[in-house]
Amino acid sequence: MFTGRAWRVVRFGEPEDAAELQEMTWVGPSAGQVLIRVRTAGAGFPDLMMTGGRFPLLGAPPFGLGEEAAGEVVAVAPGSRFSVGDQVTGITGFLQGWGGYAEYAYVRENSAIRIPDGMTDEQAGGFPIGFRTAYAGLVERAPVQSGQTLLILGAAGSSGATALQLGKALGATVIAVAGSREKTEFCLGLGADHVVNRRTDDLTARVAEITGGRGVDVIYDPVGGDTAATAVRSLARNGRIAMIGLASGTPVALDPMDMLVRNYSAVGVLAIPNDDPEAEALVWSHLADLATKAAITTPVGRVYDFEEVPRMIAEQSAPGPGKSVVRVAS
Repeated sequence: MFTGRAWRVVRFGEPEDAAELQEMTWVGPSAGQVLIRVRTAGAGFPDLMMTGGRFPLLGAPPFGLGEEAAGEVVAVAPGSRFSVGDQVTGITGFLQGWGGYAEYAYVRENSAIRIPDGMTDEQAGGFPIGFRTAYAGLVERAPVQSGQTLLILGAAGSSGATALQLGKALGATVIAVAGSREKTEFCLGLGADHVVNRRTDDLTARVAEITGGRGVDVIYDPVGGDTAATAVRSLARNGRIAMIGLASGTPVALDPMDMLVRNYSAVGVLAIPNDDPEAEALVWSHLADLATKAAITTPVGRVYDFEEVPRMIAEQSAPGPGKSVVRVAS
């Protein structure tokens, strides 16, 4: 049994009112989980949805916060492929009410890897969700092929920046859309082939210019709203839009007749573990291999102290470029 502190949603509302730091007890993990002593945990827009009562997969409070975490294994269930002392990063048991903004966290065994050599604590804590979601979108749900053109909305954000890197690793030409010069420069630094500032550029005209009027094969959309609706106009025939999230507050509005006439499709993307553990293990092995080869790396942005979690969540409505990470312990 382990005791420590954890940030919990105790009521829905603004993060400062909704999240409370509590003393908790963690018993030994059940089958399919490992228990880690947390060093870092990745953050993102879903935290804001959770505190506001807008996250569709969670019920009423209380529940833990933090979808991903990295640290040292302190307890395992019988038959685990991990051992006490292993350094791992993975997706937490947040859907069961246990999160990663805590001194200890349960991590799903089939959604975890040993931290690759050379990966920092901050990179490890922010690795699992973004890259697993990008893999679900760009490999499993709306596959992008080498040589195709991929348009990424919110490309400087925690979700878009991972898709940018994975898209490049898959051989796509990447057009990154972001909302400031600072963010477009950030995307260029991650390897984007082209950037579009959605605040100062005409998105449709720029994409037409970049693609010679052909349009793009895949749109990766964590944003939704008007920006996504505008981007859809740039889909090539037989194109796909992968709907990842709604950082704008609303999902993209699609016209079925337009989809029919222009012959494009839309898919929803939710990066839940594959029903086949072996298939899921292959996904994580591929991601770990890409990380080891430095083909992908967590685009760490701001690093927050453990005591700053409510403030961090509030700032996820308009974060700076990169992945926000919480430093829980040294």
